[in-house]
Amino acid sequence: MADPRSYRPRPGEIPTEPGVYRFRDQHGRVIYVGKARSLRSRLSSYFQDISALHPRTRQMVTTGASVEWTVVRNEVEALQLEYSWIKEFDPRFNVKYRDDKSYPYLAVTMGEEYPRAQVMRGRKRPGTRYFGPYAHAWAIRETLDTLLRVFPVRTCSAGVFRRAEQTGRPCLLGYIDKCSAPCVGRVSAEEHRAIAEDFCDFMAGDGERFVRRIEDRMRAASAELDFETAARLRDDVGALRRALERSAVVLPDATDADVYALADDELEVAVQVFIVRGGRVRGQRGWVSEKGAEDLASIVEHLLQQVYGGERGDDVPREVLVPVLPTDHAELEEWLSGLRGARVRIRVPQRGDKRTLMQTVARNAEQSLARHKVARSGDLTLRSQALQDLQELLDLDEAPLRVESFDISHVQGTDVVGSMVVFEDGLPRKSEYRRFIVREGTGDDTAAMHEVLTRRFRYLSQGKNAPVVDDEKNPGKPGKDGADEKSSKFRYPPNLVVVDGGLPQVNAAQAALRAVGVDDVAVVGLAKRLEEVWIPGQDYPVVLPRTSESLYLLQRVRDEAHRFANTFHRQRRSRSMTTSQLDGIPGLGKARQQALLARFGSVKALRRARVEELQEVPGIGPAVAAAVVARLQGADPGPAVNLSTGEVLD
Repeated sequence: MADPRSYRPRPGEIPTEPGVYRFRDQHGRVIYVGKARSLRSRLSSYFQDISALHPRTRQMVTTGASVEWTVVRNEVEALQLEYSWIKEFDPRFNVKYRDDKSYPYLAVTMGEEYPRAQVMRGRKRPGTRYFGPYAHAWAIRETLDTLLRVFPVRTCSAGVFRRAEQTGRPCLLGYIDKCSAPCVGRVSAEEHRAIAEDFCDFMAGDGERFVRRIEDRMRAASAELDFETAARLRDDVGALRRALERSAVVLPDATDADVYALADDELEVAVQVFIVRGGRVRGQRGWVSEKGAEDLASIVEHLLQQVYGGERGDDVPREVLVPVLPTDHAELEEWLSGLRGARVRIRVPQRGDKRTLMQTVARNAEQSLARHKVARSGDLTLRSQALQDLQELLDLDEAPLRVESFDISHVQGTDVVGSMVVFEDGLPRKSEYRRFIVREGTGDDTAAMHEVLTRRFRYLSQGKNAPVVDDEKNPGKPGKDGADEKSSKFRYPPNLVVVDGGLPQVNAAQAALRAVGVDDVAVVGLAKRLEEVWIPGQDYPVVLPRTSESLYLLQRVRDEAHRFANTFHRQRRSRSMTTSQLDGIPGLGKARQQALLARFGSVKALRRARVEELQEVPGIGPAVAAAVVARLQGADPGPAVNLSTGEVLD
């Protein structure tokens, strides 16, 4: 634990201009990023009597080993730089006011030739329109199923679409008129795109226009005594009205707004947001985060910064309703307006429908925090107890706040891979998981464990960066020495290493660490049979009580490493099994194999393809196509052909 006075800058060194500052720990890892209108005033507040600081702030300054800053011209630039640094370094002590849960959206891929409606999670892609987020994926599918009878847009995957094109038969949705079946030419690409655009307009809030249009067509069909068509249109109107009823009108003036509410206690804050588009609630999401030493105004500022920082401009609403105005709200409005390309207002509703909606969102936040407190009351205590027990069991100088676990996975020595998972403060840190392809895949678990640990800790001992993923395209290639700040988290040393296995695996792990000069990291092994804890150099294991929280934590870490390794191994084995049937065909290398699989989707589809169809793939000539057909279908490959010239050989 460092004394903040050991790295405190002299007061005259710190400028008084606005800027952004970073605290680093003894290993050079960025642990906190902040901004200030006056750097001198803000930084001086961290180096006062530490007993007067908030406990979380006190822990941060005692963990830090240095502080640095960057001067900017104004508060808006400081806001932008702070956001980019938080995204880049993921500092441990910056409170995350946006959870990492991937909420589902209803997405329409307008960038494709034949747009597709589907459930989507994760990062938003260009050329795709999103509606939501929704609390549950089933709610999207239910809405989509209702609207497909009116807007029969494509929903199938690329593989199903290609297969229908090849066979000339649509899927089930095409037969029951819930898809316009562009795959078999029932509608042209332009007609299908028009259907998709109408669907997007309806989801964007222009629903009443479509209801009126279909009602007019229904009355016209009835007047012409075409009662069958009128009945079908009546059912279409009912489907549209059911979809509209699911999103109630809450703001009669068709407002586009995001409505935030907070509920907090001494430790955490619950956030709820209702997404209102066209006056209707289109989505809802919520999360609970640590509170830190910030007041509600600062929380709202960082909340909006993190929520909208990675969004596209059209995802930023015209109005953001909050319970209290954020710190520097004028600069925040200017930043959001720049993202949207139009004026964005941040305000606190005082009366009327917007105030009533804010109260509803606040009740949701209070209930969310109450549910979380019931679960938290035992969780924090048990995690702390588990870390303290491990510290005493292993005779460590401090509790193992960072634990790394390693595992090996293979089938009879083939496709040998390793995994590394990270737990911080007793919780998984999935952004720092790593996967390794074992180069010397002999099937010996101890040798594989030795290789994986050597490669991981070599970068730690030499101060180098490590690969994000060890895969067949870039097996173990490190980044530039000391140049890539994003990979520096791999250099952050663990307090404890857990390996899956008994004494042989533990000794191999200990030998690997010593071979690269790391002697200050504890190593233990957890054997599956009796859940025994093995410590290097001891002939007998430590047997923890079955009800021990420390044993439960070790089991979670070990099982997570096992799951992560098995998942990676299955992916590699699946890829190798898919391409193994194409290996050895003259003239068909890896690049051409991938081109064929990208075009046809699978080896099974390749078996049904004709030589002429294979030749449509770039790089596949008549000789290679004939060889592929001969291998997969057992047909006569025909006369031999020179692959370079195309000349038929005798």
